[in-house]
This record gives sequence, structure tokens and C-alpha cells, in this order.
Amino acid sequence: MPDGSECGTEASTELKVGGFVPLSTADWPGRLAAVVFCQGCPWRCGYCHNPHLQAARGEAMRDWHSIAARLARRRGLIDAVVFSGGEPTAQASLRSAMLEVRGMGFGVGLHTAGVYPRRLRRLLPLTDWVGFDVKTLFSEYDAVAGVAGGGRALESLHEVLESGVDCEVRTTVHPDLVEARTLRGLAATLARLGVKRYVLQEFRAQGYPDSSLRAPQSAGYLDEEYCRDLASLFDSFEIRRV
Repeated sequence: MPDGSECGTEASTELKVGGFVPLSTADWPGRLAAVVFCQGCPWRCGYCHNPHLQAARGEAMRDWHSIAARLARRRGLIDAVVFSGGEPTAQASLRSAMLEVRGMGFGVGLHTAGVYPRRLRRLLPLTDWVGFDVKTLFSEYDAVAGVAGGGRALESLHEVLESGVDCEVRTTVHPDLVEARTLRGLAATLARLGVKRYVLQEFRAQGYPDSSLRAPQSAGYLDEEYCRDLASLFDSFEIRRV
């Protein structure tokens, strides 16, 4: 599947929203945030638990203007708004939505897989925190994302790290998707690039349409010694189990 294009100017159409959560403590660690789930993603990751957000238009679209009005009423109740997905940077109108949220006084968080590095570069000055999803070794993205998108992801990660924006890099793990030796190589690569905080997220079967990955994790895949070795590479390391 092609990656899509980053061409064009900021769209005048409103943000396409596939879901909204008014309060989350998990989507930006340490912050009380509302989460806007942006519709559309050009990648097809094997573990995606939001497949309904992959299409450019969904069956249960939400009106951005009504969500913005609801956010305005939540001043004093939440600290921030996180734009998640899907892939938020797939929409050129994301920038105007971020500006609107900043104008309300909220911090702005962004979940991205780095699909559109040039567009991401323009968004980073408006962003206070990034949750950056790295799928696997950059040379092996087609095995997980369904496209050879590793070059884009690597370019985007460089943009985030060079921007100085606070960030968390995370990888969703399952032994059938990212082997232990592959994960070890990825962690070493990320450490060399300058990643300080790395999180492993265990695969969630919720929302996943195929039963093939629903088996329990392989014994010893993330054992204590293995994780201790990975942790030694970073200032902060966490295994996120849900």
C-alpha cells in the first residue's frame, strides 16, 4: 500500500474525527487529557486495535466543531488534548485543530508513527509531547506495517528528537510480530539515535479482527533478564501491560 503524499497546503475542511474520549490518564502519562481519535491511516499494522480508524472516512464520524465546543467547556477539568488515531498527521487540517486547542489553553499531545515527516516538522512547534510509535527495525517495516515505511519513520523520529519536544518512543510487542532478537536490535538502534524514554506495549487483542495473535505471549519473551538488558540502554524504560 502506498504511503500517500505530503503535498498540498493546510486544508480548509474540518478535522475528520473517528472517536473522542473526554478524559484519559493513559494517553499522555502524567496528564489529564481528552483524546481526539483522528480518522485515517495509510498503514495496515497487523496488531492494530483501531481498524475502524484506518479508512479515510469512517461510519461513525464525529463533528470537530462540536468536539471543540465540548473541549472549551472542560477548561479546569483537563490539562491537555491528545490527537491520536489512526494517524493524525494524515490530515492537513490537524494543524488548525491544534492551534484551536492551544488557544483554549490546553497542552497539545500527539500520537504518531511518523508517516509524514515533512508535515510532522510543521506540527512540532505546536506540540508539547509526542508519543512516537516505532513498529520494528526500520529496514523491516513492511513485515508489520504492510508498507516499506521505515525510511519515513526514521526521518520523523530524527525530527522529533532534534526538536527537543518531550517524547516517549514505544513499540507494540508480540513474539509473532517482533522477535526477541529483532527487538533487541531495535532497542540498540533507538539508544544510538538518542532516545531517552522507551516503552514496550504488550499486544492487545481488543479490536483485533483475527484470532491468530490472541494466544498468550511466548514463555520467556519478555523475561526479567532480557528486559533488564534493554533497560540499561535508556534513561527510562517501561513495559506497559494492559
